[in-house]
Amino acid sequence: MLGMKSIKRLEYIWLDGYHPEPSLRSKIKVTKDETPPNWSFDGSSTQQAEGGSSDCLLLPVQTYDGPLYADHLVLCEVQTGEHETHITNTRAAAAAVVTDEWWFGFEQEYFFTNRNGDPLGWEEGTPRPQGDYYCGVGTLNVEGREISEVHLEACLEAGIEITGTNAEVALGQWEYQCFGKGIKAADDLWVSRYLLYKIAEDYDVCVNIHPKPKTGDWNGSGMHANFSNDEMRTRGTEKLCTSICEKLGKVHKEGIEAYGSDNDMRLTGLHETQSIDQFSYGISDRGASIRIPVTVPEDGWVGRLEDRRPASNGDPYKIGAVIISTTKASYN
Repeated sequence: MLGMKSIKRLEYIWLDGYHPEPSLRSKIKVTKDETPPNWSFDGSSTQQAEGGSSDCLLLPVQTYDGPLYADHLVLCEVQTGEHETHITNTRAAAAAVVTDEWWFGFEQEYFFTNRNGDPLGWEEGTPRPQGDYYCGVGTLNVEGREISEVHLEACLEAGIEITGTNAEVALGQWEYQCFGKGIKAADDLWVSRYLLYKIAEDYDVCVNIHPKPKTGDWNGSGMHANFSNDEMRTRGTEKLCTSICEKLGKVHKEGIEAYGSDNDMRLTGLHETQSIDQFSYGISDRGASIRIPVTVPEDGWVGRLEDRRPASNGDPYKIGAVIISTTKASYN
């Protein structure tokens, strides 16, 4: 019995090599090691290696309390069998620029669907127009609440700082807000997605993070990225705020390329978006590329900005790296 008590179940999590967006992978290691050891996997089965040289390496970078089956969740970076940073490892590049002075709040939107891809509540056809569903209450207005709430509790138990959750504008659509500092903000977002997928398995429900799973007069799904650094939070000015927005506008095309696939289906200029081929910013403007929260000028131009362009399927490592590298240029 004493020997069994020292055994740990570690759930290793990593991003695979699929395109245009990576998928999450996991496997469980049973070990007596005090800290998660490096491990390996078959990269030829995840689009990360050829069969003749298939070993890839998992390097633990963040450990969480396990809220479900495993004792701990272990988020990993991927290396090649030669101990070099794998080309699919977007975290390594982000970690080089994302320091803890940078705070992020990611607003992850998604749909719950059945196995056929129909959003919950859409199985018998298109529901009535959106209007009652946002932050809705009642059987006719909400689908999937229990899964959302179980997910919220699991994230909090794991140590992920979810700051809120709500039903979104379309039936079966939800959002949660994930706050973090530095690279851990993006780590937490990926692990929160992992927990969402895994919990949905228990309900025989799928999670769809495509930015526009339903065409027509329906909101798409985004992942608005709220961000700030020390100066923005404590010594901000209108000039600094404007400069950051202008710099983001100058690299708008590069930003869009890093913000998720099929985003053109969502960024149409309708449904609280700016058109993908245009850039704008404004105070309290949810139809802009960058929204300046109304509290920022009210508080003397200190606070955060909200980049509303990232798609719901975007990689938070890439998003954070683009925002920070661009924002830093505003100080030069």
